Amino acid sequence: MLSVELHVHSSLSYDGRDPIELILEQAAAVGLDAIAITDHDEIDASLEAAERATEYGLVGIPGIEISSKAGHVLGLGVTEAVPPGLSYEETLEAIREQGGIAVVPHPFQESRHGVMARISRKQLAKADAIEVYNSRLITGRANRQAERFAESRGLPMTAGSDAHISEMVGQAVTRVDAEERSSDAILSAIKTGGTTIEGKRTPWHISFRQAAGGVKRRMISGVYQLFR
Repeated sequence: MLSVELHVHSSLSYDGRDPIELILEQAAAVGLDAIAITDHDEIDASLEAAERATEYGLVGIPGIEISSKAGHVLGLGVTEAVPPGLSYEETLEAIREQGGIAVVPHPFQESRHGVMARISRKQLAKADAIEVYNSRLITGRANRQAERFAESRGLPMTAGSDAHISEMVGQAVTRVDAEERSSDAILSAIKTGGTTIEGKRTPWHISFRQAAGGVKRRMISGVYQLFR
């Protein structure tokens, strides 16, 4: 069983803080086997991290968190950015066209762009896997809803720290029963349901700090774009 972190943001995300070097160092330090950096609508840092992961004894999985019309979708195993603004179904299709898998993160958290505010349960079930534990929880209710949904539909389940600072990498881990230590094998095992979930809550003060830092960086970016 491999310990895999599937939902992390780097400084390339508007709300991420740290460069890939710090993220990879943390992943190795906490004993992870593999990691996917999933920046918002950006893929360059993830591709670089996937290439450099072996320097840290890790398997690198390229990925991206896509802003579909319905909400956020993780594309794992893709090597080109999927454009934002597509419909939910178009986003899943674009991920699969690249040989990737589509994982829906925090689907029942409307305040964090969860897709269930805009799609049906039948549509949600079209995903390859559901993130049933996101460590940036408040009460845990949305995680429990996601887990019950995945169990009722027989869908593969994943976890993710949704870390926006390197210290929180590894707060939530997907244990993957992969045939070998490679990105392809890990994604194949996830798609067939060979996973178990481990996770703990990101401390509230850190979640608040991550959110506040994201707002600040987004404002700075907006001002920069305005005066370019």
